[in-house]
Amino acid sequence: MLPEKILAEVHRPARYLGGEYNTVVKDPSQVRIHFALCYPDVYEVGMSHLGSQILYHVINSRPEAACERVYYPHLDAVKLMRQHRLPLSGLETGRPLADFDIIGITLQYELTYTTVLAMLEIGGVSIRSAQRSPSEPLVLGGGACTGNPEPLADFFDAFLIGEGEEAVGEILDTYDRWQQDHPNRGTRSPSDREELLHELAAIDGIYVPSLYEPEESSEGLLIPRPAAPEAKSTIKRRIVEDFANAPIPTAPVVPWTDVIHNRGQVEIARGCTRGCRFCQAGIFYRPVRERSVETIREAATQIIANTGFDEISLAALNCPDHSQINEIIDGLHKDLSSQRVSIGLPSLRIDNFSIELAQKVQRVRKTGLTLAPEAGSQRLRDVINKGVTDEDLRSATEAAFEAGWETIKLYFMIGLPTETDEDILDIAELLEQVVQIGRAKLGRRRRHLQINVSLATLIPKPHTPFQWLQMSDPAELSRKQDLLRQRLKDRREIKLSYPNSYLALVESLLSRGDRSLGSIIERVYAEGGVLEAWHERFSYARWEQAFAAVGKDLATEAQRKWNLKQQLPWDHIDLGVSREFLQREYVRAQQELTTPDCRLAGCQSCGLAELLPCPAIMAGLQSRSQETKSEQPAS
Repeated sequence: MLPEKILAEVHRPARYLGGEYNTVVKDPSQVRIHFALCYPDVYEVGMSHLGSQILYHVINSRPEAACERVYYPHLDAVKLMRQHRLPLSGLETGRPLADFDIIGITLQYELTYTTVLAMLEIGGVSIRSAQRSPSEPLVLGGGACTGNPEPLADFFDAFLIGEGEEAVGEILDTYDRWQQDHPNRGTRSPSDREELLHELAAIDGIYVPSLYEPEESSEGLLIPRPAAPEAKSTIKRRIVEDFANAPIPTAPVVPWTDVIHNRGQVEIARGCTRGCRFCQAGIFYRPVRERSVETIREAATQIIANTGFDEISLAALNCPDHSQINEIIDGLHKDLSSQRVSIGLPSLRIDNFSIELAQKVQRVRKTGLTLAPEAGSQRLRDVINKGVTDEDLRSATEAAFEAGWETIKLYFMIGLPTETDEDILDIAELLEQVVQIGRAKLGRRRRHLQINVSLATLIPKPHTPFQWLQMSDPAELSRKQDLLRQRLKDRREIKLSYPNSYLALVESLLSRGDRSLGSIIERVYAEGGVLEAWHERFSYARWEQAFAAVGKDLATEAQRKWNLKQQLPWDHIDLGVSREFLQREYVRAQQELTTPDCRLAGCQSCGLAELLPCPAIMAGLQSRSQETKSEQPAS
């Protein structure tokens, strides 16, 4: 929230107004805990994040707590805030960040790490945990990047590993008890703050970095070791077992201005057992859990009634995997079509997209359609365990064009293990087949045919079978991008986009880094590195210089060789999938062997069954498993 004198001078002032429809504003005198829910990017990005909507709803549902949203201001606003000495503040009441009790920061993408520091600094909060006074807020991190929290360990008091709906309540309860024992912020001592951290460390899923001492491994990596009785040797990920009845934000805040995902969202399922070897989300959110058709329909109806959105998006790692996806879509159309509300599906696998499903989702209007074949050759799809074929893509695109789509988006990846130039050219061959299918199916409308192709770079992520891969050289990645672009240069129907290869290198480094990266991240921020997730703001030179300043070479560090036996900086973080399973999958990838989905072929011994009764959780999927078992490719 910004004062009027500043609003008149910034671009898109609606970002900073607050007071949006469905905003929750509580009387400060009636709550004991003020929680700042921070997203380290601008309003348009943060307002689109479903996880933040869920936590905003959960925290504000508790009478003792008030949750406010905080996003990073755009650069013009930051400049004015510094000139007028205005701190970063919450959108709901304008409370300065430093005056909150708890600051919860969402960590979804490694290139936002410098922006995390920027939010703390302009909010008046000490950047390093060790430098915070006892009166300063507790700084808590959560999100997918906590699979390896070590690069940010110096800046956070604690991390929540895993899913937050239940754990955040335990954090609030612990803080509330501690705060009642130490009600006056001004008189709290360092030992009081240490007491809080020790109490938080006793909560399942909470990692307190200051209770661990880094020890250098034989490979030169810093490995955290417990240095206090409360410091667990492994931090087990929090998992919401009763996901079917977990809270759903049915009255989300409606933004004043357009945002990336300006629509209602309902999470219909969580988790994935497909086993794509590059996918960290498939590990982080296991096991598969579903919501019932009735719950989804009721939630969607309430969201539309409470917001006025004209689209409802179904959220899951792969929506068509839901055992009752057809019933969900039919029910939502029955409930919402009279209001001209369309149904959107995110990125889809291509093996379970049918003409029937394509026709269902475009009854009201055609929303975006994205399919993810990932690789151009069957050999390479087997390496990454994608489990789809060229025929799957042809069938899926035929279904889409027959249902009336003229524009579709396809996701591919480069930098995959064992990849050759032939694999890259196979992407072009596959795309040309899609163009021919589109021309044939669209007939006279073929002049509107558009195939948007996103060519992502494989980033080896912690807790995946590819966590030991050596990151591809940026020059080699650029050469492969050029190879594909030249092959497709005469295809006007195909629009190709791909990321900066050097940005991918830095992302890989931050993803698998250790605690020594903290000083480098801080140095990059000090040199102007903020909003580095934006291509136009990213500076490889700035990162190179930061590494050089501490006597290291960025490229050498990012492309270090890894071996299956070495200790890893994130070994103390237990997501439930065993190291033995990941090693086995790594070897199978080199052998070009696939591993079947455990819902179709039985338990594949990933290790999760030791934490949760997976068969009981997936009992509702057995009928679907039996129907599709015959379609599963052989291991």
